[in-house]
Amino acid sequence: MAKDKKQPRPKAETPKGFRDYFGAEVTERAEMLGKIAEVYQSYGFDALESSAVETVEALGKFLPDVDRPNEGVFAWQEEDDEKWLALRYDLTAPLARVYAQHRNDLPTPYRRYAMGPVWRNEKPGPGRFRQFYQCDADTVGAPSVAADAEVCAMLAEALEKVGIPRGDYVIRVNNRKVLNGVLEAMGVEDEGRKAAVLRTIDKFDKVGESGVRELLGKGRLDASGAYIDGVGLSDEQAEPVIAFLTSKGETAGSTLANLRAAIGGSAMGAEGVDELETISTLLEAQGYGPDRIVIDPSVVRGLGYYTGPVFEAELTFEITDEKGRPRQFGSVAGGGRYDDLVKRFTGQAVPATGVSIGVDRLLAALRAKGRVTGEAQGPVVVTVMDRDRMADYQKMVAELRQAGIRAEVYLGNPKNFGNQMKYADRRGSPVAVIEGADEKERGVVQIKDLVLGSKIAESATLEEWKDRPSQYEVPRGELVARVREILDGTA
Repeated sequence: MAKDKKQPRPKAETPKGFRDYFGAEVTERAEMLGKIAEVYQSYGFDALESSAVETVEALGKFLPDVDRPNEGVFAWQEEDDEKWLALRYDLTAPLARVYAQHRNDLPTPYRRYAMGPVWRNEKPGPGRFRQFYQCDADTVGAPSVAADAEVCAMLAEALEKVGIPRGDYVIRVNNRKVLNGVLEAMGVEDEGRKAAVLRTIDKFDKVGESGVRELLGKGRLDASGAYIDGVGLSDEQAEPVIAFLTSKGETAGSTLANLRAAIGGSAMGAEGVDELETISTLLEAQGYGPDRIVIDPSVVRGLGYYTGPVFEAELTFEITDEKGRPRQFGSVAGGGRYDDLVKRFTGQAVPATGVSIGVDRLLAALRAKGRVTGEAQGPVVVTVMDRDRMADYQKMVAELRQAGIRAEVYLGNPKNFGNQMKYADRRGSPVAVIEGADEKERGVVQIKDLVLGSKIAESATLEEWKDRPSQYEVPRGELVARVREILDGTA
């Protein structure tokens, strides 16, 4: 009789495109999101935590491919009603569903912010994961561009709140209606050609003015030497696009004047320029000058999705890439007006505008600026010298915690004291507390300053070590005060 094959043990590994987050990473993200939430709440926005699972029907056109609903998202089909469900792809489509479902119970306008993970079933790559965090704020039901201006101001406040100072960021604002006016001025009516023009405009930041000219015309050779066919427009037809993309002037007034020239006689384009002018006026009245928020027609990302103003927060300081080359950090947030989203559910257009912050990118920026370190201080560790006196050690920990000090008792095998010190070191603990039978009898404890001890071990001379030892004895009643002194750097 053949033996049953032994079931192999599962391999301990994260699925492809996913990762685990530990200690400091989780804490730093929570602290950053907490600061952003403070800003959003100060503007009157309410928190919303929507379901992580949506129907594919609700996600709709925001999927990469609606003909294959299990592509681009993590989706499955229910057995009872055969409906397709999926993990949410972003936080905006769920908002549209929530508003449409609960609109009779919600105030209008409805102002909400949401923070949480989203999932995309896409090919992972360096720094690109299938699960990541988004941080959104949106106003639904406000047609006035004052709502767009407010979101821009709020985004500036949020960046400064988390530690990106003025001068290290700029929020750039554009308007889809202006681009529609440019398309009218070009005389391009074919939808396929319009789409090709939009794709070409989206390459402006990569290929520049000359590259866009070539791509709007006959085509161009790319960096690899391959020839890319152009849209086939004449120079005269392409000129409004070039005028649009290069219309940023020294002041908001000159930029707006250049845009009016680029749109020709288009009423839609004129409406877009008027909206930009209103946004500029509203922001200036609140003290948001061009050093923080600027009208910039080169913002073209996402213009196929948005219906009005669009904005992008770009960090302007330099970092060094993996090859040691200097480069600007780039975009960390984007958003705009999308008035057609709720219409899918209600049949009626509902104005909406909002912004989404790339949480991981903003955290990376804060690390680059030295505002977060990726390292967290561990708890004070109370060592165990006598396992029969666990109550004494727990009492010490309770006193430290009641004083607001993070602390724990060593709960491993206390037999080897060296292992307890290794544990404290691995935890990043600033202080270890030691009380053996002798210390207990004399009413004292030993305090070991682990941060100072590490510095002494690195560089101090014997005389310096004697002048300031890293371990010393204090009365038991002074335990909390002495630990506090070390943590505050006053010891």
